Amino acid sequence: MKIEYNNLYTHFVFSTYQRLPLILEANRQRIEKYITGIVNNHNCQMYAIYANPEHVHFLVSRSPDMDEERLANLIEIASGKFIKENKLCVGKFQWQNSCSAFSVSKREVNKVCKYILGQKEHHHKQTFAEEYEIFLKFYQQTINQNKIRE
Repeated sequence: MKIEYNNLYTHFVFSTYQRLPLILEANRQRIEKYITGIVNNHNCQMYAIYANPEHVHFLVSRSPDMDEERLANLIEIASGKFIKENKLCVGKFQWQNSCSAFSVSKREVNKVCKYILGQKEHHHKQTFAEEYEIFLKFYQQTINQNKIRE
């Protein structure tokens, strides 16, 4: 059946291998633009992206024919190759073997965009490890609450 309308918002978090600070500030925007191009070229839309030294947050609206894993794999392979070929990082670049994908309701899109675009200031107060632990607790709590309602 054809899907005529969808709200498939996903907040992805990619980490560099062993969470090493490999992404240089001087190359941050170039990497963000490249990842945005990958997203847009696969019938999806980028809403916000920010590349930190050891991880990248981005929020996309996905096409119904593009699941999270397929989009993540496309981005991982193409962006990794781009970063390596253009020597855009310190040392040998590689993404972590897995990433995180969190669904976002349309009501929360602006809030998540502000959060992503405020990463530089955010990480002056909180490390990536602390941030990630909070994310996992929040989304696990949401999952558990939904199971209780079922």
